[in-house]
Amino acid sequence: MLVTTKEMFEKSMKEGFAVGAFNVNNMEIIQAIVDAAAEEKSPVILQASSSAIKYARINYLMKMIEAATEEHPDIPIAIHLDHGPDFETCKMCVDAGFTSVMYDGSKYDFEENVRVTKQVVDYAHSKGVVVEAELGKLAGIEDDVNVSDADAKYTDPAQAEEFVKRTGCDSLAIAIGTSHGAYKFKGEAKLRFDILKQIKERIPETPIVLHGASTVIPELVEQCNKYGADIPGAKGVPDEMLHTASISGVSKINVDTDLRLAMTAEIRRVFAEEPSAFDPRKYLKPARELIKQTVQHKIRDVFGSSNKA
Repeated sequence: MLVTTKEMFEKSMKEGFAVGAFNVNNMEIIQAIVDAAAEEKSPVILQASSSAIKYARINYLMKMIEAATEEHPDIPIAIHLDHGPDFETCKMCVDAGFTSVMYDGSKYDFEENVRVTKQVVDYAHSKGVVVEAELGKLAGIEDDVNVSDADAKYTDPAQAEEFVKRTGCDSLAIAIGTSHGAYKFKGEAKLRFDILKQIKERIPETPIVLHGASTVIPELVEQCNKYGADIPGAKGVPDEMLHTASISGVSKINVDTDLRLAMTAEIRRVFAEEPSAFDPRKYLKPARELIKQTVQHKIRDVFGSSNKA
């Protein structure tokens, strides 16, 4: 069933787990995520960035997600805009049937972020759609997001409280040390759980979101490289840290890079082991299966959302 994230997050905050938000680009990824959620009896968020929407086209995405909800009517599924760059993109997704949108004004100063976020909130709420906003800047590169380490900033807890009060946003993405892309850390991973605790104390009723939270699963990186990829030194957020976040007040954790790695790892393996293969079904089917296994691992072992549907 298609739902907003509101109900999901109310349950996650009460019962101490996180809902996985997985980025989608095509049919195989959507099928893998939803099949995994169905087997784990878990709520799930399917999210698309503006560049994914340009790639797949919004009507195709919506029809595929509609098919997924029909196939699994007992699984709560939200369709979410990830990193909406402006009011117009958020409005387009609200009008297309998304149940949740994110406006990312973190690249602007505080007042401009408040102004446009409030504009998005007013429009989305008038249509029954919930809004995620972002405060603080995450380093890294992913789709249209590109922030240098020097420009990255932790979220200020006092500003977070003021921001939520002034905008009326339904959830808040914060910066506590995660990073976009496959190269998140040069040294050891470190998340500022002290900042998370302070933010939760100030806005206890507001669901908190972590972006840039792929593990960059070493086995997937190794398989990619084994079959010809060149992904040296990729490092993400360890599962243990993400699990701690999920039981410490984080309601939504975003995953994109791990799905890309899973798909690429299996396609590369098939091409290397079966060089005569040219039927897309021969390499997309195993890729879909590995994505499904990756999502199940996240749901069951990291986020704790199994049997929470």
